[in-house]
Amino acid sequence: MPTFSTRRPVPYSAAEMYRLVADVERYPEFLPMCESLAIESRSEQPGGAELIATMGVGYKAIRESFTTRVLLWPEEPAIHVTYLDGPFRRLDNRWRFHDAPGGSDVEFFIDYEFRSPFFAILMGAVFERAFRRFAESFEERAAAIYGARPCKA
Repeated sequence: MPTFSTRRPVPYSAAEMYRLVADVERYPEFLPMCESLAIESRSEQPGGAELIATMGVGYKAIRESFTTRVLLWPEEPAIHVTYLDGPFRRLDNRWRFHDAPGGSDVEFFIDYEFRSPFFAILMGAVFERAFRRFAESFEERAAAIYGARPCKA
C-alpha cells in the first residue's frame, strides 16, 4: 500500500498553485506518464466543483487508463481526488495550498494500491518515481505559466 506525501515551499501564491493544479485538462502537456485526460462530467458543488475525469497513462509499451472524482475547493484552497474505475484497488490523492511569506507551501499526498499484484510489481516502482516527480513538474509548470521567481527563503 504505497503512500507518498510532501510539503514544498514555492515562490507562487496558494491561489496561483491551486489554479495550476485544478487545470487538470492541461496535465498531458507536462505531467510525467500522463498521455491524455478527458473530463467526463463537471458539476457545481457547494463551495466548489466536482469533475469526473479519465486519465490515460503510459510507460514504454504499457498503457492504462483510470477514472477519478476530482473535488475542487477554491476557497480552501484544496483538491481531493478519489478513485472510481481502472487498475487500482484504491487511490486517494489530496492537495492543499497554504500562503506563506514569499509564496506558498504546497502539500501533496497520495495513497494507492494496484488491483493486480503482477501490475503492482511491474509498474509500482515506475509510479512511485512519477509521483515523486509530480511536485517538481507542477513547480516547473508554474514557472512556465507565471514566470520564473526566486525561491523563497
